[in-house]
This record gives sequence, C-alpha cells and structure tokens, in this order.
Amino acid sequence: MPRLFIFGLGYTAARLAAAAEQRGWEIISTGRAGTLRFDDAGSVRMALADADQVLSSVPPGADGDPVLESYGDALAGKPLTYLSSTGVYGDAAGAWVDESAAIGKGRRTARAEADAGWLERGARVLRLPGIYGPGRSALERVRDGKAHRIDQANQVFSRVHVDDIVSAALLAITGPAGAYNIADNLPCSQNEVIEHACSLLGLPQPPLQSLDEAGLSPMARAFYAENRRVANGKARRVLGWSPQYPTYREGLASCLLAAR
Repeated sequence: MPRLFIFGLGYTAARLAAAAEQRGWEIISTGRAGTLRFDDAGSVRMALADADQVLSSVPPGADGDPVLESYGDALAGKPLTYLSSTGVYGDAAGAWVDESAAIGKGRRTARAEADAGWLERGARVLRLPGIYGPGRSALERVRDGKAHRIDQANQVFSRVHVDDIVSAALLAITGPAGAYNIADNLPCSQNEVIEHACSLLGLPQPPLQSLDEAGLSPMARAFYAENRRVANGKARRVLGWSPQYPTYREGLASCLLAAR
C-alpha cells in the first residue's frame, strides 16, 4: 500500500485524503484532523522516511514556509506536491496569466517565496484561485446574509471547485515537476456568482455596494485589489486534467445537491 504524507489536513487536503484512500493509499497527516502533531518532530520524520509521496497544503507564515523550515532536509529525494495560490501572480489588470507569468509582484510575497522554494525542490506546485465546494460556497454566504455585490467595474476572478483540485492533485503526484494553474474555464466577476447563487436559492440579491459601504475585512478588500484571469491549459496538456465543474454554474448546482 503506497503511503501519502499530507502536511495540513484542512478542507481541501481532507477531501484529497479521502479520494486517495479510496484508491488504495495509506494516509499519514498533520493538522487538527490529522494523525500526527506537526511539532512531534520524531514521529513526523519517521513517517516521512516511509512516505512514497508528500503533499503540503500549509500556507507560509511570517517566518516563511513552516514545512520547509522544519522538515526541508527530510523531504530530499521525495516526490513532492504543494498547494499554492494564483495570488503569486499579483494584479494582471484583468489579463490572462499562465505559468510563464512572473510571480512575487503581488500582495502575497511570502506565498511566492514558498512557491519558489517548493519548485526548487522539484515539486509539483498547484496554483489555486478561490476555492469553493460543499459547505463552503456562495450558497452559504447568500443563505447566511454574508454575500456582497461590489460595485467595481471589470473586476474578474478565477475559481475552482475543491473536487477539481483533488482530481488534479491525484494526477500531479505522478506527473512532471513544475507549476500548474488549476482553475475552471470561466473567470468572471464575483457578483455574477452571487447573483446565480441567489437565483438557485430563490432569494433576493444583496444590494450593490462600494467597498467602503460593504464593510469588508482587510483580507476581503485585498481580494478586490487584484484582477486576473487564470489559464489552465498547461494542466490540461501535461497532466491530462480537465475540470468536472468547468464553470461556477455546474459547481454550485453540485453544491446545492450535496446540501440536500
């Protein structure tokens, strides 16, 4: 039975772990729902020594990537996969970005440094836009009265359903090293997604507001400071991946069914 070691068993990695187990993998993991404590260095290093694949979904902190800082030496020679962010590209003024675009020019410089660090170690780096899925989508925000429509012309985002990340990661762990954008086929405004979620739920749309009127958190406001379309062609060509949910419409429909 092949062993997959996962650093950070969060929302996305937990769904990946479940899918990998169904395919015959043994999973060892850190995180609140994991099997090991991250700071239990002896146990972690022992498990890493026996792992056939290592995947990290742990974001960088103020002092860098905690996985690379604590266990970088133990990763030598291991096939590696890292869940990164398309935030590494920064603002593209709405233009398309692929893996040839420069990174490190946006607000997420720590993430860009971690991304580069994993690439230097020969990892498969999956760059992810906004992640949504069952229990964590525009549907919940609309139901809870937390959805916003922001009056910001020509603002475009990419997104990806969590299960499309899972399918990409399962292909990537045995694929060529390098960076891969994992996004759906339809970048669009967040307003469009919220409006469709309202339609599916039969609920009224939230009012159109400015950023100041919406009272968004600094993190949410920063989300609107960048504008780009994420191209997924390399993952299609090299990994043979294609999204099961090519747009938010199919993705939200699936989320709605899962909630029933």
